[in-house]
Amino acid sequence: MSIWWSLHLRREAASVPLARRLLIGTMETAGVDPDISYDLSVALSEACANAVEHGGESSEGQSAEAFRVTAYLDGEKCRIEVTDSGPGFPSGRRRAPIRPAPSDAEHGRGLCLIEELADHVQIGNKPGRGGAVVSFDKILKWRKDMPLVAV
Repeated sequence: MSIWWSLHLRREAASVPLARRLLIGTMETAGVDPDISYDLSVALSEACANAVEHGGESSEGQSAEAFRVTAYLDGEKCRIEVTDSGPGFPSGRRRAPIRPAPSDAEHGRGLCLIEELADHVQIGNKPGRGGAVVSFDKILKWRKDMPLVAV
């Protein structure tokens, strides 16, 4: 089974649960194991929260009002990509540094959580105009009670 969807969302906090609910609904319908669905939904929430918080002004000084979420469920893997139009990660880096936040910090754990919850993570900038891209994938497991899924 192959399913994909893409959302163009406003860069506001209310967009995060919308993307999360759509992902969970898609995975539930496809018969994905709830633990895998939960892991991916938390990782998606963190990536979206980063786009909302850090996807502010583009490198040209224009306000970045939106971000994009794309999800692909294809065979045994789910791939999710969150792209914003902000300044992106500091230039010259192929990958953003991922350091655990201090235990008393209120922010700074998102990328570390994504790394822990997904099987493969890519973090970088869009070519050309700029903006951050966070993509991650995870091997899917299926619910045992799904008669339509060939395991």
